[in-house]
Amino acid sequence: MTLTTGKPSARRQGFELAMMSPALFLLALITLVPFFSIIWMSFNDVSLMGGLAFEFSGLDNWQRVFTDPDIRSSWLISLVYFLATVGLEMVIGTVMALLVYSLTRGSNIIISLLLIPMFIAPVIVGLLGRFMLDPSHGLYAWMLNESGLFDGNILGSTGSAMVAVILMDVWEWTPLVALIVLAGLASVPEDILEAAEMDGAKYGQKLLYIILPSISNILLVALLIRAMDAIRFFAIIFITTNGGPADSTKIIPIRLYDIAFRFF
Repeated sequence: MTLTTGKPSARRQGFELAMMSPALFLLALITLVPFFSIIWMSFNDVSLMGGLAFEFSGLDNWQRVFTDPDIRSSWLISLVYFLATVGLEMVIGTVMALLVYSLTRGSNIIISLLLIPMFIAPVIVGLLGRFMLDPSHGLYAWMLNESGLFDGNILGSTGSAMVAVILMDVWEWTPLVALIVLAGLASVPEDILEAAEMDGAKYGQKLLYIILPSISNILLVALLIRAMDAIRFFAIIFITTNGGPADSTKIIPIRLYDIAFRFF
């Protein structure tokens, strides 16, 4: 009996391609068709009144995107929101992962508790946040009022509304960053850490020169995942402030929703 190794035969490759082709075709259909449809729609005036209608307008829509002051303002708000949420989630999530990784007992219970916010739907997080920040009966609003830190309507003031929606997002998605970083920490070589400890290295030195360089690729993955999600963020802001007050939380997805589906 002769055993053959190496690359699969052309016949086998053709069979595998034939078996995968229906799934590949369906995947291309549900991704490429909407993508090119959106590009085509950007060169048309699209009317939703009385049915879907297209009227070619050339570069008018693109010109409005770069010249409309309201859209420029929404891009700036989106940038502030993006940097604040992703930055806080990366820092707090990494610290949480390091703390859990250093535990010798009860780490599984702590991880289970930390992951609870991640499994709550963003719409529910928005409703919960709106209830807790209600100036008449909200727990957080009452605590801030009693402590003297803030005595107004949190979601009704321009500065505090942005802080509130940022913290809601951070509360929900920081555990995801912590989980990803925690998985990366499991791959840090223990022998190198032990050698560094025997040489008298302090925890800060091990963290800076061994741990963080070892999980740099994992940190990049966590950053990309959260960045892609934060760019298209919608639910919590839509439920809590709907872009207000005075458009102070109207990020680009909310602005585009208003233009398309509220003002047609």
